[in-house]
Amino acid sequence: MPMIKQILLKDRILTDKERKNLAILEVIRKNGPISRTDISKITELNIVTVSNYVNHYIKKGLVIEGELDESTGGRKPVLVELNSKAGYIVGVGLNMMSIVGVLVDLEINVIAELKKERPPENSEAVIESMVEMASEIIEKAEIDKEKIVGVGVGVPGIIDERGRTIRWPQSLGEKDLSVCLSIKDTFEKRLNIPTFVENDANAAVLGEKWLGLDRDVRHMLYMFSGVGCGILINGEIYRGATGAAGELGINSPKASKETAHEMATQLGRWEMDIGMVQTAKEALAKGERSLMRDFTGGEPAKLGFKEIVRGVKEKDALALKVVEKAGFELGKKIAFLANLFNPEIVVIGGGIEDCGAPLLDAIKTAVKEWAVEEASAQVKVIPSAFGENAVALGVVGIVAREVFAQA
Repeated sequence: MPMIKQILLKDRILTDKERKNLAILEVIRKNGPISRTDISKITELNIVTVSNYVNHYIKKGLVIEGELDESTGGRKPVLVELNSKAGYIVGVGLNMMSIVGVLVDLEINVIAELKKERPPENSEAVIESMVEMASEIIEKAEIDKEKIVGVGVGVPGIIDERGRTIRWPQSLGEKDLSVCLSIKDTFEKRLNIPTFVENDANAAVLGEKWLGLDRDVRHMLYMFSGVGCGILINGEIYRGATGAAGELGINSPKASKETAHEMATQLGRWEMDIGMVQTAKEALAKGERSLMRDFTGGEPAKLGFKEIVRGVKEKDALALKVVEKAGFELGKKIAFLANLFNPEIVVIGGGIEDCGAPLLDAIKTAVKEWAVEEASAQVKVIPSAFGENAVALGVVGIVAREVFAQA
């Protein structure tokens, strides 16, 4: 299967042929083995068009014919399904505490997977670690490497139009970091495979929609912790005029750290852990009793997000209080977004969903209390279906859609 052209769907308006390719192949991927008649019904394309396209895919080796379906009279219809081994895709996602890499076939079956702790600071070293992971996972997978059609890379921050540089919004009160290393070029020079770079929240929202949720969901938000928001409008990612849409929170370089912290739960920028670690540390410093103190060997300064999650699982009173408070504050931000976008679904991801029901219930309570009734009654708040794999699978989905569109 030839490598795909290095033009993302976001960079152009789809042609009529590309829209039909995408619709038909997505239905085959999700529902196959399936008859041409059923494809026609689901896509609402006429049967002649569907048959012509499917025959073309069969000639290219992208689709294969299989068993016969039950007949309601006359000839039994032949079922078709995606030839999952026609191509492979690599996805690498950068998360709050880890880097995740996956290699999948065209049905998005995971062939190989790797996970490593990410370097502690945003820097060019993080990009190098991601390239190394992609190279390692390709070597690990026992496949024909010539069939790898593309690599997807999901990273936080504001990416330029060509995915060549990135600006990382930093922690509260810190200056943003610009990484001038070309992510796209670095991957392509090392791997010699077309590479597509996408913002983490944008990748995750598409992954949740395309790989998990019902195809009828058209309006959706993915809350990447408290710092980013993937926006799906009418089934497509909304990136804004310069790709900066979804950066959650305003910040001024003139603002003091104190001002930034005061604004965090309102209009300001938040930490990845939505302030839970800092709140817990302050409570422990004041002498509050908690199992989390024991988790750190009696040294509260060493407390991290993992200890809070552990505290929640063991029903520690302080951990629960911290998580519920943070969830309610995040819920108020989501209520604002629910009023603004009126989504059907809000997915909570980026790592904070590991706090489970205490966090989600607090978010739902705040949304119900603060959003207008028409928005709060409509929206469902759910945890990410893919957890820390969401970004890696999301960028895989972006590459797969490109493969299908160009079929």
